[in-house]
Amino acid sequence: MTTAQDLMIVSLDVTPAHPVEQGELSLALAGAELVDLVEAGVLVLDGDRVTPGAAPAPADPLLAEAAASPARREPHEPYESVEEWLWRRGRGLASAYAARMEADGTLTRPRGHWFAARSGRSEAVDSPARRRAAERWASGEPVLAGLATTAGVREERGDDFPASLTEPVVTVLAAVGDAVTELTAVRQRRSVEDAAFDNVWRGF
Repeated sequence: MTTAQDLMIVSLDVTPAHPVEQGELSLALAGAELVDLVEAGVLVLDGDRVTPGAAPAPADPLLAEAAASPARREPHEPYESVEEWLWRRGRGLASAYAARMEADGTLTRPRGHWFAARSGRSEAVDSPARRRAAERWASGEPVLAGLATTAGVREERGDDFPASLTEPVVTVLAAVGDAVTELTAVRQRRSVEDAAFDNVWRGF
């Protein structure tokens, strides 16, 4: 199991104060992938740039896909920044993880309950993967806790990252937070613009 899979399970098992938005969750999942890949040496942060590492690609298909994704626009240009990588990798990632984990039996669609089935929300099945995620969550492991907080799974926010985290991991977590803040601002701005547009039409 990976941090992204643990985060996906936690996002379904924990009841948040507000619904978790797919965009925020997708960015946090991309951050979870990047943390695992950096800690394994598959990817390396050169400052805030995501570059290929020397370690072999992981066996997990989605993580292997992420490992193959460091990009540069032209051969002479630098690799993407962490935030650029998160935005590109995160597009639709929550749906990709839901589909993958449903296919391997880690998640399931509820049956027999009309409202749950209609909502389309997956559920984590009782499995070693779910128990591992629950144990990691209960222990307050800082990477999983930080990503879950950023995604909106829980409300508590700390001011500082734990000293036990390495600088590359802190860089990734901070970038996920910045990306989610930007996404929230864009969504709010569009909401205001849509409301203003509706008001204009009501005047005619």
